[in-house]
Amino acid sequence: MRSLPIFHINAFTTKSFGGNPAGVVPIADSLTESEMQKIANELNLSETAFLLQSADDTADYKIRYFTPTEEVDFCGHATIAAAWLMGTKYDWISKSDTICFSSNIGIIPVKWSLKAGILESVSMTQVSPRVESISLDTKTIAELVGINIEDIDDRFPIKKSNTGIWHLLIPVKTRAAIDNAIPNKVRLGNMNKEHGIATTHLFTFEGVDEFDLYTRDFCPAIGIDEDPVTGSANGALAGYLYVEHFLEANKTHTLTISQGQTMNRPGTVYVTVKPHGQNPIIEVAGAASITIEGKLI
Repeated sequence: MRSLPIFHINAFTTKSFGGNPAGVVPIADSLTESEMQKIANELNLSETAFLLQSADDTADYKIRYFTPTEEVDFCGHATIAAAWLMGTKYDWISKSDTICFSSNIGIIPVKWSLKAGILESVSMTQVSPRVESISLDTKTIAELVGINIEDIDDRFPIKKSNTGIWHLLIPVKTRAAIDNAIPNKVRLGNMNKEHGIATTHLFTFEGVDEFDLYTRDFCPAIGIDEDPVTGSANGALAGYLYVEHFLEANKTHTLTISQGQTMNRPGTVYVTVKPHGQNPIIEVAGAASITIEGKLI
């Protein structure tokens, strides 16, 4: 393995020790799949993104995502981290208004938001949302995520949602109930694997101060106990709210979502939902902070 640059980048924050950390290897063409997996395991972050030359003329790079234990098809915060790195360290903001990644779920376009010529945030367009029911009773779900059955907010259905990968969305009445959740990680991981779910995402509209929603995300099925701030799950949540008619149809909505407080890594996710026929457009945005730069040797 030749010497390659590697970065530790915190997504959905402007602070070095907040948000969700991702590894990014921006020049990964010489790496084998096995080496990518070993690097992701060594970094031991929820995901590490690897950028390669793309065979698709509509994309600038191919992007692959690895947890410490396996490859996943999509990761929101690692996409934000990779785009931020390319926009700043590799000066893509002076080359183009956007950067496009080819991934296992298709093309992921990312656009810049500048203020006085300085990159302020990046916004990725996720795939159109899909929402499905799940054959689990409320009592079992409450036990799996470690909350009381009375804490589940029955104004909203418990469903799976996908804007790249599947997430199980659990509506909860209060932020306190989410913060106090103690999931059964083994049982939850087994259930998620059985149903093809990457993560279980708890959400509430209550007690969120200046935010619209407060969330928490558990993902033992893919080798991560808890993810601090989740771009894919919060995008899927916004898609679910629109598809299930909790957001007014034929109107653009912008949601500000807070996550990560229970892990002392608070971050903010901005999700815009734009009507587009039967398939609303989901854009997930946030800032990032490059914390560590080094070399793979």
